[in-house]
Amino acid sequence: MFLGVDGGGTKTAFCLVDRDGNVAGQARTAGSYYFSQASEGIGLVERALEQGVASVCADAGIEPSDIAYAFFGLPGYGEAPGDIPVLDAAPRAVLGHDRYACDNDTVCGWAGSLGAADGINVLSGTGSMTYGERAGRGVRVGGWGELFGDEGSAYWIAVRGLNAFSRMSDGRLPEGPLAEVFRRHLALASDLNVIDVVFNQWRGSRGDIAALTPRVVEAADLGDECAAAILSEAGRELALLVHATRDQLGFEPGERVPVSYSGGTFKSRAVLSAFTRDMTGYELRRPLYEPVVGAALYAAKLAGTPLDQSALDRLRSTPVPTTAGEGEGT
Repeated sequence: MFLGVDGGGTKTAFCLVDRDGNVAGQARTAGSYYFSQASEGIGLVERALEQGVASVCADAGIEPSDIAYAFFGLPGYGEAPGDIPVLDAAPRAVLGHDRYACDNDTVCGWAGSLGAADGINVLSGTGSMTYGERAGRGVRVGGWGELFGDEGSAYWIAVRGLNAFSRMSDGRLPEGPLAEVFRRHLALASDLNVIDVVFNQWRGSRGDIAALTPRVVEAADLGDECAAAILSEAGRELALLVHATRDQLGFEPGERVPVSYSGGTFKSRAVLSAFTRDMTGYELRRPLYEPVVGAALYAAKLAGTPLDQSALDRLRSTPVPTTAGEGEGT
């Protein structure tokens, strides 16, 4: 049994996969992004893992000691050096053994989208970043946070949508469909009420702001040129992350590099189209598995017993619900 854990801001997903490619158990718990939980702090990670491991083992009818190897993809891992020892130790208390590894949750997106094979995955959900591997070496690019990074992410798109809305309201931009879409969605009595919604009601919540991205997509579909330009720029920014990752991994000029993608932002046809246009010279692939399944595949790989092709094919035919691996990013 190989356990995959894909942490996120709103959910943490767990999946047990056996050597033959059968999904033996699944579970979900609360989010494990502790940076946004100042009142709870890093302790919430162990609580989420404890609950999730107990649930997924009960679903599979096994004990934690029966797990051959586990991989825990944790949001925020690696971004606060002082926290790494605490995060590394958390699974030990839950599993009762040391057969596991921890890393950032973006590794789950890569492992799921490419089946834990060499190549690059770009993740764009609330945040954005890439992770790629070549010959056992991994590289992360992006994921610098919403204040000065996360280009092409849902948060990045939504903030630019809000900026366009404010400029349309002032007359600094010609008013397009985006203005009315925002007014209707946010139930604004006046345009200035958007300040109360974002800063007082939402308290600047990263997730609430990012959730406006579908409204930017809606406006673009209604012909709003400004919204369409935001989505196109998002696709180009995500492509830049891939180019930088390729350079850092040392792929040779002319070498075909497998690239895939994960995260809710790619549900926008405009973002995906703009991203695809900048993928000349790459081997662009649709994602193979959900990120939580990728985490289980990576656990098997780290254990030195990667699943064979027949097991991988069987796993592809097994439906696994969309999980927290939508890609919270950082």
